[in-house]
Order: sequence, then C-alpha cells, then structure tokens
Amino acid sequence: MGSPRATIIGVSTPDWWEDPDLAVAVAEVEEFAASAGWDAAPQLFALVNTVDLLAAQPNLRPSLGAAVYTPIAQESLPDGELSDALAQISWPDEVAGCVLVQEIVVLPPDAAENLSDDPATAAEQAAAHPDRAEARLVAGVLRDSRGGACLMRMRGQNDEAPLRGGDLAPNLLAVLRLTFEV
Repeated sequence: MGSPRATIIGVSTPDWWEDPDLAVAVAEVEEFAASAGWDAAPQLFALVNTVDLLAAQPNLRPSLGAAVYTPIAQESLPDGELSDALAQISWPDEVAGCVLVQEIVVLPPDAAENLSDDPATAAEQAAAHPDRAEARLVAGVLRDSRGGACLMRMRGQNDEAPLRGGDLAPNLLAVLRLTFEV
C-alpha cells in the first residue's frame, strides 16, 4: 500500500516530506521555472513567511495564496561556478529559506565513473555523453532545518512525472544550508 497523499494549494505532496510546506514552495518554484521553458540559467529564490510578508505589505494580499512560504526571485547569479556564487550568498533574518532551480545533465551510474576529476572537463564529458539526459533540479531548504526538499523533472518524454525527495541532491541541500550560516 502506498503512502497517502495530501493536496495543498493544488500541489500534490506525499506525506513523507519532512516539511510539506517546503515541498509546496519547491513545487511552486518549479512550476514558475517550467512556465519559462528550458535552457534557463540557475535561479535562486528567497522563501519568506507569507504571514510576515502580508503584515509588512498588506497590498500584496490579492496576489498571494494561502501557502506558508512565498518564493521571491533574486537577482541573477553571476556567471561561473555555481558553488562559488552560492558561497557568496547570505540572507537577512526575514528569509525563512531558499530554493535553487537549475538545469543539470544526468548520466547513468556507470558513465559517471569515467568522468575527469577536473570539474570543467567533467562537465564537457557529461554534455557530450550519448546516454545523457537533461533535467531541471529544484532544491530547497529552511533556515532552521537539517532537511530539505528536491524535485527533478526530466526533459522530454518523462517530463510529466517529476521525481521528489530530499535525497535527490544531498550535497546541494548542504550547500544551500551553508548560505544561512553566519
């Protein structure tokens, strides 16, 4: 018997998410990114508590839903290594969490073993691999939590059924958590 599912704000989230409200925010960011299509640069979103945002800016009430967190798109990340850009990020106390959306190349497990140790060369090898698949990976964390939520949508024939779970990108979640450390 499968896990029961709950529908929150039109987004179906399984009950095995550590924080269903974070899962809703991650899904909302992925829907936003999907509306712009593929071949997009990585984008970072701040998550703010919707109640706090409405208290500070009541005029936003008509445009906000009932979700616990409201994603707010940030300025474009600088060109270069994503890890270098994320290492420069820090958040004010009002930011409850963050979500990163990026497009990635997915390789079969045996193909990854043959990649170079040099990140630039490995990226070129992965992009040229005949068994590669492209995907949109969305990962989110909350300031005061050790968990996270991820959603990965494959480009092409399987793009209607995203993979979901906090274990899809544990290293990325760890890096996103570091943006909240002083």
